[in-house]
Amino acid sequence: MTDEDSSAEGDSRPRSSTRPSRARRTVELDISLTAPGWETAVADISARAERAVLAALDHAEASGDLEVSLLLTDDAEQRELNRDHRGKDSSTNVLSFPAGFVPPAGPRPLGDISLALETVVREAEEQDKSVADHVSHLLVHGTLHLLGYDHGDDVEAEEMEALEREILASLDIADPYAGGEPLPGDARGAAA
Repeated sequence: MTDEDSSAEGDSRPRSSTRPSRARRTVELDISLTAPGWETAVADISARAERAVLAALDHAEASGDLEVSLLLTDDAEQRELNRDHRGKDSSTNVLSFPAGFVPPAGPRPLGDISLALETVVREAEEQDKSVADHVSHLLVHGTLHLLGYDHGDDVEAEEMEALEREILASLDIADPYAGGEPLPGDARGAAA
């Protein structure tokens, strides 16, 4: 993922946030905006992303100095990522790419999460929920994948759903599975 952001106004400032969360760790969240529209679709997207990732890390009891990269992109770029890394020639709401190495010094990279704007907005409308809440859910889901959680079988899916419900409740977000919604589709990516 890149360290450069570009918003609808052509703003190209790096966005990075390092915040201590509980006494056991710090988290560096690098956010790259490569698609216009994110900042209007979700008010205060950076703060919302930080809250969702931190909540997932807190509930999963991750410790140490950690780093997560977030790519807020569009369907076209998400489709390329999905095709190139997973062999699926379609866009998807969220992709998670766990880090493939640990540097000898500095924060431990957990990996990258990528969200596709058009898919996320469409799904929120179809599921009659706010885009902001859907984004939070997808970020929690993606962060759990970076931590090794999966939903490859019924037992794993139930464990992951239960943890997501608990995390989202701590953020005052309604249970996304109450209406029978499936786990976010194709969320597990390839190692970056």
